[in-house]
Amino acid sequence: MAITPMMQQYLDIKANYKDYLLFYRLGDFYELFYEDAKTGANELDLILTGKDCGGEERAPMCGMPHHSIENYINRLVEKGYKIAVCEQLEDPSEAKGIVKRDVVRVVTPGTVIESDFLNESQNNYLCGICIENNESGVAFIDITTGTINTTFFTGSEHLEKLYNELGVFSPSEVIMNLDKSKFPKIMKLLTEKLNTLINDNQDEKFDFETAKNNIETKFSDEFKIGSIENMPKILIRAVGAVLAYLYDTQKNELLNITEMNIYDKSLYMELDINTRRNLELTETMRTREKKGSLLYVIDKTKTSRGAKTLKQWLERPLLNCAVIHERQQAISELIEKNIEKSKIIQSLSKVYDTDKIVAKIVYKIAQVRDLKKISASVEVIPVIKQQLAFFGSGLLRKLDKNIDSLKDMREMIDEAIDDDMPANTKDGGYIRKGYSKEVDNLRSIVSDNKTLIDNIESREKESTGIRTLKIGYNKVFGYYIEVTKSNISQVPERYIRKQTLTNAERYVTTELKEMEETILEAHEKLIKLEEEIFEQVKQNISDNISRFQKTNRALADVDALCSLAETAEKYSYVCPEVDYSTALKIKEGRHPVVEQLTDDYYVPNDIDLDTDKNRLYIITGPNMAGKSTYMRQTAIITLLAQIGSFAPANEARIGIVDKIFTRVGASDDLAAGQSTFMTEMTEVAYILHNATKKSLIIYDEIGRGTSTFDGMSIARATLEYTANKKLGAKTLFATHYHELTELENEIDGVLNYNIAAKKRDDDIIFLRKIVRGAADDSYGIEVAKLAGVPNEVVRRAKEILSKLEENEQDRTAVKKRKKIEREILDSRDESISFDDIKKQEIYDKIKIIDINVLSPLEAFNILYELKKTSEK
Repeated sequence: MAITPMMQQYLDIKANYKDYLLFYRLGDFYELFYEDAKTGANELDLILTGKDCGGEERAPMCGMPHHSIENYINRLVEKGYKIAVCEQLEDPSEAKGIVKRDVVRVVTPGTVIESDFLNESQNNYLCGICIENNESGVAFIDITTGTINTTFFTGSEHLEKLYNELGVFSPSEVIMNLDKSKFPKIMKLLTEKLNTLINDNQDEKFDFETAKNNIETKFSDEFKIGSIENMPKILIRAVGAVLAYLYDTQKNELLNITEMNIYDKSLYMELDINTRRNLELTETMRTREKKGSLLYVIDKTKTSRGAKTLKQWLERPLLNCAVIHERQQAISELIEKNIEKSKIIQSLSKVYDTDKIVAKIVYKIAQVRDLKKISASVEVIPVIKQQLAFFGSGLLRKLDKNIDSLKDMREMIDEAIDDDMPANTKDGGYIRKGYSKEVDNLRSIVSDNKTLIDNIESREKESTGIRTLKIGYNKVFGYYIEVTKSNISQVPERYIRKQTLTNAERYVTTELKEMEETILEAHEKLIKLEEEIFEQVKQNISDNISRFQKTNRALADVDALCSLAETAEKYSYVCPEVDYSTALKIKEGRHPVVEQLTDDYYVPNDIDLDTDKNRLYIITGPNMAGKSTYMRQTAIITLLAQIGSFAPANEARIGIVDKIFTRVGASDDLAAGQSTFMTEMTEVAYILHNATKKSLIIYDEIGRGTSTFDGMSIARATLEYTANKKLGAKTLFATHYHELTELENEIDGVLNYNIAAKKRDDDIIFLRKIVRGAADDSYGIEVAKLAGVPNEVVRRAKEILSKLEENEQDRTAVKKRKKIEREILDSRDESISFDDIKKQEIYDKIKIIDINVLSPLEAFNILYELKKTSEK
């Protein structure tokens, strides 16, 4: 049995999109067939039906109305599916034979623009990765903002650096030239931690000449002939592949992609993925939620683009003091001129995500209401510029100049689009009255149809004498004249019978059909004309994309600066002194997150690190006393200072830190075959290989994942290597190995500090204050009691501890005796004197005495003999 032409068309198109769910347009519905239908019905809770397609069996099918397709697409993309949208390319009423159809858009996790699962305060990145030999190029793009961020890495650790960079951007989707199985660590990060869709083995998209041509075509103004030659080939291939993927999926010219930012990692502080996680910069370690993170505390932004900008600042601290000082000056002035700042913030709260709306226009999924959101956003821009005029700092003045009032865009939208548009705009009704005479005329015909019908009905009643005659309408027959059976004899010959009912007959007339055609034709023309005007307005916006994007970037920076000013003002932060010195000096520093989440008074602490006499703090003290909090707050204050923010302290001087490293407790990475100790050692190795004299290192309990002596040996060796002037990085080293505190007297620049605690009977009070010197006790059992360990266990622990301490004292005595023996033997000369022989004789006698069995008299006699021997 031959398959139908329509289904053959479907199968031909589907053959090119095997890995996609194909949404196939049929009239007012999009349909899924075969396996796609089963998947769609299961994932979307739709009814699975069937369709006769000429085959032996009915084809499984499910569908959804065309006007609600975005909701269904987004739900599937959220689940990791890729969608191909197949549209009708001609009017079915005018088509000869089967309607022409083709895929007009592809939606994937990295190219979705609007979805409930997208966080508006975070970028949704598509990423291209090109790896070859000893280098890797990477490109990230959020298609709503239209900026490609790209960089490259070389050398033996290029994959480790790529790994960290992927952790920063957290892409939703990746395309790569090679097989993903070759990079298990990176794939584990992408699939298990970031939930990233991976398209590997895409080598054809990374072809150098094709990639180069894509870049030159897209950025023809920015890249004059020859200038692209300065870009590394690995980087060109990564960027070009991303563009190729977008051309394939979006089926348009990508008009909103207007900027390529080739960023130099050396311009920003290096933060590896462990450091960002341990410091909980943007999400907590346990729940991976924003609440409880540093970003949660400082984010007071009002716009989605502003929130994205602040997050980017936090993840990429600066190394340039001039740029840092620019931001500091802007924040200082915003705090000083609080009234003007408050008005700016109030206006920013009325700004919609116009980046996304412009992207929706470019990718042809914008709705009429989106234009009114642009208008509402643009309306407040003059107010923002008016308030910015009060500020004189260099950065705020520059941002003000970059903000375009876009007055002409707003006027165009408001002139064309009615404020009181209907809830459902698919039947028109949204073009403002007076904008188009033709629209007004057609709308008059459509809206006056009731008057026309009433006039015809009145004339027919008069001419026929049938007073009960009435005119009605249905979708099957259109307009009709209905006459009851009792009046049929009065029906004139010009009436054409259309339908017979039980008690009536329905007729049409030439006049009625002509009127119907006029009304329907006017309605169709009206809808089409309104759509044309809508398209013209959208095209005008597309032609001015660069103006919108430049303005949005400037507004986002203003929003981020206002957020930092609000944070500083609300929580009493101070402006740190940031310079190129080696100092890291903080007075009364606080952990910005802990102080907000605790109900108790937060105890501030000082720190004074450098690369000379105060290179490394050995920090001891009981668990739960605050060692980790103290170390983390030092790193966070440093990081805040280098994004240009104020810091939670009474005073701070921060010499530029190039990298922050943290080695904080790890859980077993069993899936990767790594134990806690192996993970710990891998992280320590990475730090020691990559840290410089300008780095800040935090070690928290090095060596606890193995035996005591091994662990202490590794901890000491790590401490010595880090404190050595060859590295000499500013370091905080928390440990429970109290033996390491002896190094203060052995290594220059090493200082002992401890978190003060007060012991009262069996209880312990944490004073949370860091003081000079080593801790005098570990307080382990007291901490266990504080944590809620049952009293029976606590009592038994004390008994065991007492016995262990007695044994330790015995072992210590034996060690001292053996030391004396060694000293005596080592001090002997080759020629032994008579006195030496006598001393050895006395020593040997004492050695064999068992004092546990001696009576007082026997002891006296032995003492008498020893005295006589010594006198000889």
